[in-house]
Amino acid sequence: MENKNADLSSLKINRASTPDSSGGKSKLIKILISIIVLALVIFGIISLWNNLISPATEVSLVTASKISPSESDAILTGSGYVVAQRKASVASKATGRLVYLGVVEGDAVKKGQTIARLEDNDIKAQLKQAKANLQFNEAGLTDAKNNYDRQKKLVKSGATTQMQLDAADANYQRVLASIEVAKAQVTTAEVALENTLIRAPFDGTVLTKNADVGEIVSPLGASTTSRAAVVTMADMSSLQVEVDVSESNIQRIKVGQDCEITLDAYPDLRYPGHVDKIVPTADRSKATVLVKVAFKNYDSKVLPEMSTKVLFLKNAVKENTLSEKPILVVPFTAINKNNGKEYVFKVIDERAKEIEVKTGKIIGDYTEIISGIQEGDKVIQKITDQIKDGLLVKTI
Repeated sequence: MENKNADLSSLKINRASTPDSSGGKSKLIKILISIIVLALVIFGIISLWNNLISPATEVSLVTASKISPSESDAILTGSGYVVAQRKASVASKATGRLVYLGVVEGDAVKKGQTIARLEDNDIKAQLKQAKANLQFNEAGLTDAKNNYDRQKKLVKSGATTQMQLDAADANYQRVLASIEVAKAQVTTAEVALENTLIRAPFDGTVLTKNADVGEIVSPLGASTTSRAAVVTMADMSSLQVEVDVSESNIQRIKVGQDCEITLDAYPDLRYPGHVDKIVPTADRSKATVLVKVAFKNYDSKVLPEMSTKVLFLKNAVKENTLSEKPILVVPFTAINKNNGKEYVFKVIDERAKEIEVKTGKIIGDYTEIISGIQEGDKVIQKITDQIKDGLLVKTI
C-alpha cells in the first residue's frame, strides 16, 4: 500500500547525461580535416626541402631532325614557294554564254589552241549581213565606173557637159567608199567572231577551271552571275622558288650562287638551283628582300605554290650529295660520352633520362644519329657535368 501512495512526480529522465550524437560527428570531421591539413603541410615541407637540397636544373631542348649533307656548306637557309613566272587567267574579250570548254585541270595546251568558245549565232548573222552588203556595193562598182569612163569620152567630143562628168565621178567615188565601209564591217564582224574563241596565249598547263558550260563570261564586269576568266594556266618551264631573305643577310646572297632546293612534300628529294634574280626593292613591313631561285633541272613532282626549303651554298652544288638521303642529326653538344659509349638525355616526367645512341659522321655542328632515337624526339641541347640520369630538370 505504501508503494501505491508513493510520489511519482519526482521521477524524470536526465537528458544532460545522454551522449550528443551530432557533437560526436563534428569532432570526427574536425579530426579528419586536421589530419589532411597536417599531411599537406608535411608534403609541402618535404617538397621544399627536396628543392632546397637538389633544385631543378634548367635545360633547353632540341629536336632531332633530318638534314641534307649539303647543309654543312650552307651559308644561309630560307623558305619559300614555287611560283610560275609566266602565268595567266585566260578570258575572252567578248561577253557571252560559254558553249564549249575543251580542257580540264592538268591538260597541256599549245599557243593558239582553242580552249573554249562562246555563243556566236548573232555574230555569225552580223558577219553574213556585212558580206552581203559588201557584195551589193561591189555590184554597183562596174556600172559606176563604166558611166564615168563614158562621160569622160563624151565630154572630149562635146557631146556632154562637165557637170554630168562630175556627177558620174562623184557617184563612182561614192561607190568605192561604200565598198570600203562594207569591207570594214566585214572585218569588224570577223574580229567579233574571233573574240568568241578563247585561245591559249602560250604553251602551258591548265591549273584551274574557273567557268563551266552554260555560264556567262563577262571579263570587263564580272559579278556573282558571270565569270571573268575561263581557266588559269601557267608555263611549267618557268617555275622558280621565291624566297624572302632578311635585309641583314642579303649581302651574303649574289646572283649565280648555287643553291639546293628541297620540297616540303618530298623531303628526300633535292634539286640543284642557282640565284636567278635579287629583286631590287625591300618589303618594309617584313624587312626582307625577295630572291628568285631558278631550278637547274626538275621533274613533274615540282608544282606551283609548293612550299620549299632553300640552302644557299658557299661552293658549287655537288651532284653526288643530291642523291644522298637526309640523315638524322642532333647538335654535337647533346652527345655525352661515358665508358666508351655515347648517350643523349631525354626529359621524361621532369627527369633526365639517359638514352644510349649510335652515332655516325659529323656534319658541321651536328652529329649523325644512326640508332637510339627517332626524328622528332626532343633531347637536352647541351650536356654539362651536372646532367645525370634521373636528375630533376626544368625546361626553358
